[in-house]
Amino acid sequence: MNNHLKHENSPYLLQHANNPVEWYSWCDEAFKKAEKEDKPIFLSIGYSTCHWCHVMAHESFENKKIAEILNNYFISIKVDREERPDIDSVYMSVCQAFTGSGGWPMSIFMTANQKPFFAGTYFPPVSRQGIMGFEDLLLTVAKRWEDNREALFSTAEQVSSILNHTVKNSDDSDIDMELPKRALKQFMDSFDTEYGGFGSAPKFPTPHNLLFLMLYGEILKKHDNHKIYKDAFAMADKTLEAMRRGGIFDHIGYGFSRYSTDRYFLAPHFEKMLYDNALLIIAYAVYYHISDKHLYLDTAMKTANFVLNEMTGKEGEFFSALDADSDGEEGKFYIWNYKEICDILGEEKGKAFCNYYNITKSGNFNGQNIPNLLNGNDITDYFDKERQVLYLHRQKREKLHLDDKVLTSWNSLMICAMTILYRISGKKKYLLAAENAADFILKNLTDGNILYVSLREKKRSVKGFLDEYVNYLAALIFLYSVTSNTKYLDRAEEICAEIQHQFADNSGMGYFLYGNENSSLIARPKESYDGALPSGNSVMAYCLVRLYHITGKEKYKELSERQLKFMSDEAKEYPAGHSLFLISLLLYKKANKKITIVLSQKDKLEEILCQIPLYYDTMILNEETSEYKLLNGKTTYYICKNHVCLPPSNYLSL
Repeated sequence: MNNHLKHENSPYLLQHANNPVEWYSWCDEAFKKAEKEDKPIFLSIGYSTCHWCHVMAHESFENKKIAEILNNYFISIKVDREERPDIDSVYMSVCQAFTGSGGWPMSIFMTANQKPFFAGTYFPPVSRQGIMGFEDLLLTVAKRWEDNREALFSTAEQVSSILNHTVKNSDDSDIDMELPKRALKQFMDSFDTEYGGFGSAPKFPTPHNLLFLMLYGEILKKHDNHKIYKDAFAMADKTLEAMRRGGIFDHIGYGFSRYSTDRYFLAPHFEKMLYDNALLIIAYAVYYHISDKHLYLDTAMKTANFVLNEMTGKEGEFFSALDADSDGEEGKFYIWNYKEICDILGEEKGKAFCNYYNITKSGNFNGQNIPNLLNGNDITDYFDKERQVLYLHRQKREKLHLDDKVLTSWNSLMICAMTILYRISGKKKYLLAAENAADFILKNLTDGNILYVSLREKKRSVKGFLDEYVNYLAALIFLYSVTSNTKYLDRAEEICAEIQHQFADNSGMGYFLYGNENSSLIARPKESYDGALPSGNSVMAYCLVRLYHITGKEKYKELSERQLKFMSDEAKEYPAGHSLFLISLLLYKKANKKITIVLSQKDKLEEILCQIPLYYDTMILNEETSEYKLLNGKTTYYICKNHVCLPPSNYLSL
């Protein structure tokens, strides 16, 4: 049986194309049908590698009895959150209001005019242990729709009113320079001193939080001589090492899983997302740059190599995610038993490998084993040959589902990651990967200055939202910073102008999630809180500060200060939830530091770039100009800091 999803392009929607549920995508046809037939709408939001989305699909959406109820009493709409982040954002706030939390699958009941009256996440098919089953929930909603519709309408109107109630930011808000100090205290209060990370299980990587701690620690160390910088470094260091040791890192094939289900970073939720790995590459590479601990550069490069090997297409595009499930079981692809490893490697090498990676006969995960180094063993490549043998053996298992959508936003984050890793490691393959992905976006996901959310099988989806634009803008800025190729800076300025045109609030305070090229929803949110990903408004603050520092243009100074004021007001209640904005604030606060390098033919740029702090704006010249000349025929450095330009020098003195 096929429903209305059979011609869709999203892997998630196609996973449901053969359900007995008469699914529609988000479209006018579905809403008109709901209005004509006088039925409520059931909206289900998820993504293709979501484990609990698979569970609910199997238990309920493939269930003919439940499908019959949905088809008789509801119009059912299925949405891929990765293709429609606008819909996901609006209704996630609804879900959080109803339940106090959110997640996927998201289940929304609403009227034909898109106004929600009930929300939840996963529901079991039948009621159990005090949890209402999905079948009972559907029948209850259907009955209330018939018998007491006015109460549902009243709830829908109240929810819609709350969604559209926005608190105006004051025009005279100040840029609050005390926010980083308050955020550091909040991180210290929630830090797990025993196992690393923040709070209790589940533990998410949130690398942007660690990046804030690194930068703030570096600034405190160098400028304020404040002993608390050690705390900032210690929290980042312990968390990064714990994740590298734990099962959240794939010790056989590399790369990081979505999050840890426990306090110890041992047992992950096994799906691998492109954006997590992009942000983690950045965090590990940057901490290596600060600490000179080779373990962290090694982790960044192993993670990048995993992405290049398993999540990269023929034209350099990056795919979205690898599923957690195989053979209908989460994590089955990744786990091992003791005997299996000894059989593959031989008794002697197998025992040694198991001892090193904490693999036992009794198991550390449901009787099986997740390889890890939480036992304190040194992190080395001593068993690399054995690891490769196991990797090849693992590849023979049932393949994990690859979500091969190419998302503009997540590809842009990986471009940032590969660019930073190139700058820090000096390995050109990472710059090549970044430039190839940027070329792919330009050729396939843009139309002039208009961006699109995704591409799959040469078909583009809807026009982009704020995250597409700001992450692409960041990628262009990073590419310019390591190449000095003006095509990237010119393009960045074009995209920045497009963001102002499409997404800026006319009041001058912040940027909306969807722009005037997108269809309207029941609310128009501005996202400022950094969750698993930095918010669009946080990234925009960062980009505006960087554009001002790079170009010196007054318009970017004004825009960056306005955005920092807006974000200061947004972050005042919980500054630790706005880490990328805090990084932007710290960069803004620091006097702009510039270095122009006139490269001699005898020196390699890669060997020089890795020595320069990341917060310096760097101009690279491959030959001298009338303004910047070679001194003594050698590579020459022109350094300006604290509003003073130093004499040209053949020595890099920072």
